[in-house]
Amino acid sequence: MTDAVKPPKKPRGKARLLENKCIACGARCQSACPVDAIQMNDAGEPIVDASRCIGCVKCVKVCPVQALEMAFTPEELRILQEMAAASGGEPSEEDAEEAALKKKLSAYSGVWVFVEQTEGEAAKVSWELLGKGKELAQARKCPLCAVVMGDGVEKLCAQAFGYGAEKVYLMDAPVLRHYRTEAYQKSLCALVEKYKPEVILMGATGLGRDLAGVVATVLATGLTADCTGLSIDDKGNLMQTRPAFGGNIMATIVCDKFRPQMSTVRPHVMPMPDFDPQARGEIVREPVPVAEEQVLVKVLDILMDGGGSKVDIAGAEFIVSGGRGMMAKENFSMLEELAEVLGGVVGASRSAVDAGWMPPDRQVGQTGKTVRPKVYIACGISGAIQHLVGMQDSDVVIAINRDPEAPIFEVASYGLVGDLFKIIPALTTKLRALKAARSRA
Repeated sequence: MTDAVKPPKKPRGKARLLENKCIACGARCQSACPVDAIQMNDAGEPIVDASRCIGCVKCVKVCPVQALEMAFTPEELRILQEMAAASGGEPSEEDAEEAALKKKLSAYSGVWVFVEQTEGEAAKVSWELLGKGKELAQARKCPLCAVVMGDGVEKLCAQAFGYGAEKVYLMDAPVLRHYRTEAYQKSLCALVEKYKPEVILMGATGLGRDLAGVVATVLATGLTADCTGLSIDDKGNLMQTRPAFGGNIMATIVCDKFRPQMSTVRPHVMPMPDFDPQARGEIVREPVPVAEEQVLVKVLDILMDGGGSKVDIAGAEFIVSGGRGMMAKENFSMLEELAEVLGGVVGASRSAVDAGWMPPDRQVGQTGKTVRPKVYIACGISGAIQHLVGMQDSDVVIAINRDPEAPIFEVASYGLVGDLFKIIPALTTKLRALKAARSRA
């Protein structure tokens, strides 16, 4: 008698990194590896220890840009070919799961932007998102749509068309006059379940954060908050970039198995698109699926916060910001003088706010305001990543710091290394003289 020959096991291969594809997404592959076969280099790229890799493919699956692949020896490739021939080309269980996932995801199409409004006035972040949404829709070759909800808000449809929307889903009823989570959540979820968009973008405002969270929970999908970058990968997934681990790194997050993909974006992070008053599109009127008596919360009165006394640094065109290098609260008076000459406002870093030198509403950065002025002057600010994410998209950045190695100089258009207590007064005096000469002329 002869022993039966055991069939060879299916080779699993070893993971390897493809050149020039890694985006340093935040060590997702390292976190997924169950045997610690992956370490990260200084550039945030994976180094695979082939002697420890067990070919589980988990790192390959979590990579958002397919920068990792499984490598096989010639002998392993021969065995795979023989096994494929013996199976008669029948799909494996893994292939069947992949096909089922593709079928599920293919039912979703379109990029939606939720148009936030208060008393019929749209939030500017909604128009900024339409500009970015148009880029995403072109990459996916799908329509860009806006969602307008409220009472007597049909006029916003024309504005949405002007900023790039091809279609507007309109829900107009008294029950939606004031924002209430339950009414808006049920209405938006009804739209999503009926039309199945693949991407939904909202502003990271108080309203947007509240609505996005509850809608994502009800729809059982992913939500990435406070994104600073959005793009489409090779597989058609939305790549959502945001600060992570306290702002120390920028992580790119992908929701590759659920739809719709949802993101919130802070105001002034995306550029405002041009408005075309001649643009037209399709308005799809939908009934509101909730009645007033079904909503437990009632709006009795609306009180506007601050009485208009607070300075809106997010909308300023010129910002002069001070950091720890200002040394004391009274030294911010020189920044006030410079801002006054420029017609701008004074901002601050978190360290200056924490020290009590400036109020919290002047803070620029990850835990403060995101700004996009024409000119941003950073005075005595080192340039921690938490601050940079809030101002790095300014048209012109001027940094003043005595430390030539300060990170702020990496994003600065112009850098001045020196004593800010001498530079700022001299700059203010020179600008005043130039303004006076221009006035006389």
